[in-house]
Amino acid sequence: MDKVIRRREPSESTELQATGLHPILSRVYRGRGVAEAAELELDLARLIPPTQLTHADTAASLLADSLERGERILVVGDYDADGATSTALALTALREFGAAEVTYLVPNRFEYGYGLSRQIVELALRGDKPDLIITVDNGISSIDGVAACREAGVKTLITDHHLAGSELPNADVIVNPNQPGCDFPSKNLAGVGVIFYIMLALRAELRKRDWFDQRKEPNLGRLTDLVSLGTVADVVPLDQNNRILVAAGLQRIRTGHARAGILALLEVAGRNLHSVVASDLGFAVGPRINAAGRLDDISVGIECLLQQEQAGARRLAAELHQKNQDRRLIEQDMQDQALAFLDSLPLAEEGVPVAMTLYQGDWHQGVIGILASRIKDRLHRPTIAFANGDAGEIKGSARSIAGIHIRDILDAVATRHPGMILKFGGHAMAAGLTIPADAYEAFNAAFVAEVERHAEDVHLQAVIESDGELQRDDFDLTLAEALRYAGPWGQHFPEPVFDGEFRIVHQRLVGEKHLKLVLSPSGSAQLIDAIAFNIDLDTWPDETVQDVRLAYRLDVNEFRGRKSVQLMVDYIEALQS
Repeated sequence: MDKVIRRREPSESTELQATGLHPILSRVYRGRGVAEAAELELDLARLIPPTQLTHADTAASLLADSLERGERILVVGDYDADGATSTALALTALREFGAAEVTYLVPNRFEYGYGLSRQIVELALRGDKPDLIITVDNGISSIDGVAACREAGVKTLITDHHLAGSELPNADVIVNPNQPGCDFPSKNLAGVGVIFYIMLALRAELRKRDWFDQRKEPNLGRLTDLVSLGTVADVVPLDQNNRILVAAGLQRIRTGHARAGILALLEVAGRNLHSVVASDLGFAVGPRINAAGRLDDISVGIECLLQQEQAGARRLAAELHQKNQDRRLIEQDMQDQALAFLDSLPLAEEGVPVAMTLYQGDWHQGVIGILASRIKDRLHRPTIAFANGDAGEIKGSARSIAGIHIRDILDAVATRHPGMILKFGGHAMAAGLTIPADAYEAFNAAFVAEVERHAEDVHLQAVIESDGELQRDDFDLTLAEALRYAGPWGQHFPEPVFDGEFRIVHQRLVGEKHLKLVLSPSGSAQLIDAIAFNIDLDTWPDETVQDVRLAYRLDVNEFRGRKSVQLMVDYIEALQS
């Protein structure tokens, strides 16, 4: 689908301009709503304090009591990178605090589904009965599971960040910045951020109880590598508070002080440890952990993150790398099938519908989320991909575009059509759901109709937000490196993208789907290297096209110790000759 390049309109800020920032960097920050220099200060001392997170102090008291009594604690996690990092962080911190016995359990998505269900509680009770169950990155919708815990005499601490439904579970404590009545200034914490905050509150509570008079007090800053990874991998908005957490973790990683598992995953992904940025966590480390939960069992990813020895971490990282390779093959096959289906539709004559659902029974449940994301990116439409679930049911994974809150859409469909959706959950950009298999056609119609009600003021054409044009003197290694490390960049604080007109001097295909280019800015004899990854040859201008408009990122290419400027091309359109 064609895209539109739209330039941002940076806000005015004489304060930023007076700091001595490079004018381009100042423009970039102002384009992201930064008005004051204080918003760029990312030291941990500027974190919103845990005292402002509703019920964090109550959770700390519950945990401190549990530690003092030597109780058994069970952490129930989730099967993605946020869930894996949350689980690893909870276990690491509690063990360092002196917990007598703390273990974890993560539902296998293919057997038990999501969250603290009655089935998971029954499974937890088969061994040594836990005294306390802590959920991480899940639990806000676990009404029945928490009820089962109460029936069994097990206390529950729910820690989550997903949106709450109309009813909350009857837990001993719930900590969730998105629960009703919580006034925490940042609603964007990932699950790993929530449990990190609770551990900060627990440390403060244990200090009051003189807990560390007899034992070493742990340095919780050492856990920020996990917080950074989970926050970036879960694609939560990077407000200042989250940028502080991510920046702290990245600093630990770059200096080689991260845990063995993260270092091993970066190594197996071929990333340079000392120049790691947030996108490396999002596109290299996160997917390898997620692959375990998508195809098999996330515990492999959790164990990798818990490893203290490099040899064990490398072995598990290699296993995760192979799972990710397998996931890619499965995903590519599913995507080929989906695209063949789309090609068979009369989209050119009728236009692309405002929303899209796809269903094939033998698709892999663990990969339908990625498939939905790929189709959403291609069509710029909210998309749900379905695969067979339990008998008589199909499971869907939804991905959305800016302006269409996908969980609210599903909530509206469920309200208008009782019984059509058996269960659902999620947030603005992603959600999961289960529907009766025989309701697919009716659901598709209801879903499209609901999106139509909300799509009047939404751009249904993909828009590339640009930070404007660079002049020839701006294609500079110093600026490129400054932009690389100026973030951390991510959701709602995107990496700088620029646009401009260029002449293609030379191009060649590498690796079958990547294009290496030599470009010259219009009206200049200057030559600049560029690369476009994973291009669609059907939409790329042919070799006769010389003059193009690009959307690109200014990046640093490092080869055999030599650094040079390189443009990372995100979009290209031919200019009329």
